[in-house]
Amino acid sequence: MGVHQYFKSLSDLEQIIRCPGKFKYQQHSVASHSFKVAKIAQFLGTVEEECGQKVDWRLLYEKALNHDYAELFTGDIKTPVKYASQELKQLFSEVEEEMTRKFVEREIPPEFQAIYLERFKEGKDETLEGRILSVADKVDLLYEAFGEIQKANPEPLFLEIYEEALRTILLFQDMNCVKYFLGHILTDMLNERFTEHDELTGIAMQIIEENGS
Repeated sequence: MGVHQYFKSLSDLEQIIRCPGKFKYQQHSVASHSFKVAKIAQFLGTVEEECGQKVDWRLLYEKALNHDYAELFTGDIKTPVKYASQELKQLFSEVEEEMTRKFVEREIPPEFQAIYLERFKEGKDETLEGRILSVADKVDLLYEAFGEIQKANPEPLFLEIYEEALRTILLFQDMNCVKYFLGHILTDMLNERFTEHDELTGIAMQIIEENGS
């Protein structure tokens, strides 16, 4: 019991597969997702800093690395399901928060519990770092879906995930990093040639036009 169990749980995150129950050409674990989100957040934070914003790097890295730790207790819930309604989203958040609190109180030494309760709480807030996390999380989700679409996965869920992720990113289009993403990174993505290229490009352009970009 104790910190040993916390360290051990980090390996368990490698066994939690994202988007379970659907055929995928490439599996992604919660652990790999957290790593990728941290790397994406690092780049997005760099863009913001270069544009004159003050980035709290420690806070950003803590948010990015810890943002899905609670899935250790609940597993990964498909995005369209988890966000089907505000009530359902709130319920999932409450369950994750309570289970995380119990874990911290049981396994983390008392002198560190307040620190870890803060680290494990919902990181997507109105701070610059929280907003960067929201974008980075959806960018990685966009790339996971893109990888399956590019490989001609016939499962329609991945088009739904791609659309949902892009729509969420566009909610933050006032941010410098999102403007950079739309102007440079998404453009490169849509310029890649693959079987479903025209359909995906059409979907992306329609979503962007609807959101006034």
